[in-house]
Amino acid sequence: MTKPNDYRVLLIRQITSKTEAGTDEAGRGCLAGPVTAAAVILPSHFDLPELNDSKKLTEKQRYELRPLIEDKAITFSYAHVFPEEIDQINILNASIKAMHLALTKLSLPIDFIAVDGNRFHPFESVPHQCVIKGDGKYQNIAAASVLAKTYRDDYMKKIHEKFPQYSWNQNKGYPTKAHREAIAKIGPNPHHRKSFQLLPKQLELPL
Repeated sequence: MTKPNDYRVLLIRQITSKTEAGTDEAGRGCLAGPVTAAAVILPSHFDLPELNDSKKLTEKQRYELRPLIEDKAITFSYAHVFPEEIDQINILNASIKAMHLALTKLSLPIDFIAVDGNRFHPFESVPHQCVIKGDGKYQNIAAASVLAKTYRDDYMKKIHEKFPQYSWNQNKGYPTKAHREAIAKIGPNPHHRKSFQLLPKQLELPL
């Protein structure tokens, strides 16, 4: 298995351009808040051994890594897709749209895209490769994973200030017991994804 501190071309070995972008998303399984994606282009000499899949890092480690990634990256970006659109186009399409938006915001044209996961829609005419668990294998995807997760967490902490009863500063919108208890008690709000099962069937509320 290729470790994430080995920066390598994924599909076409003859591609040596520095414009290979890694992309990943965060928040697909949440009941509330956006799905957030990031895209990163790293220099070929990039090496950050502590970088890994964001899910395998602590919150403190992610936030320590973010400025290091941003300082060393050639370019990076992130983008949110919000609950209203998630409900309209479904979470898979919303996740891919967020990745497309992040790729569009990069300051350089890209020659190749490394995508975490197994599903992606073609982005313009740029070749891509999907890599299952790619955020644990390639640094550009791992870097995108960290950025997507931390920028999404920032957003959830911000809206927590207006809706503290859901404890989004702690659960970040994921379906924890406390989050679902709050939904059962006070109901959902506009930041919740109405197309998701917010409560177990025996506790369902009319939306």
